[in-house]
Amino acid sequence: MSRLFTEEFIRAVTPLRIRARLVPGAGYPAEHRSRDRGAGVEFCDHRGYVPGDDLRRVDWNVYRRSGRLFLRLFEQPEHLAVHVLLDVSDSMFFETPPRADAARQVAGALAAVALNELDRVAIYPCGAELGSLLRAPGGKAGLRRMLAEIEQLGPAGPTGLSAALRRFAGLRLRRGLLVLVSDFFDPRGIEDVLEALRRVRQRLLLVQLVRATDAAPQVPGEFQLVDCETGGRVEVAASPRVLARYRAAYQRFNNALHEFAMRRGAAHLRLDADRPVLPQLGGLFRGGELIA
Repeated sequence: MSRLFTEEFIRAVTPLRIRARLVPGAGYPAEHRSRDRGAGVEFCDHRGYVPGDDLRRVDWNVYRRSGRLFLRLFEQPEHLAVHVLLDVSDSMFFETPPRADAARQVAGALAAVALNELDRVAIYPCGAELGSLLRAPGGKAGLRRMLAEIEQLGPAGPTGLSAALRRFAGLRLRRGLLVLVSDFFDPRGIEDVLEALRRVRQRLLLVQLVRATDAAPQVPGEFQLVDCETGGRVEVAASPRVLARYRAAYQRFNNALHEFAMRRGAAHLRLDADRPVLPQLGGLFRGGELIA
């Protein structure tokens, strides 16, 4: 039996849905509205007839009243492209339990929700760089295969979140939803991560993995810090002044991420890695739906 994705976990995410405000065109039929106008299922507007248009779409009732030819236009349901960029850098596996457990559950849950909607899902693991994508075929078998592949993901090298985001933006993928699951700790700093995020064309859902000790570390007076990815060491004397400076820096880090999300209109969830994932993730789904 899967450790991260139990049968209970899969049943719990089944009722959840993602609803797109507006899906870009050139997708495939699904349950979201598209910018494209054509022979869909929900009437939305008229436009004037031009030679070559399909006469079957002419609104003959309007013609009888006005003597002019108009076509009936409909909202076309299409797939929402859901991209999940999953941080599996070495540091995400360092603690006990590792943040990578919660991160992989978030990625698996959102993949399951999207596949239930017949949406297209791609998981991009990232560590030192953007990894090879995982893509699931449709159906229950496809979902279980993807969940198994997510659970098998291991440490992928030092953190390179901003570089992975720039690589992702450079792929010029179809617009949709990008879910970024990470602790957002990058050696280049949060501003570099945010600058890379500004290049991304997709709508954003930022899931930040946190622990209580991030804001209030429990440390002795004097100790040695060891970087879990590079092995670098720093001697620290944790005086009240030093701890106050750390807390201020951590608050600036959180504020920068939150303010970026607000300006961008992105959803931002701070998820405690020491608590069950699904009840926290459920906060994004009002009435069972995430509006992306």
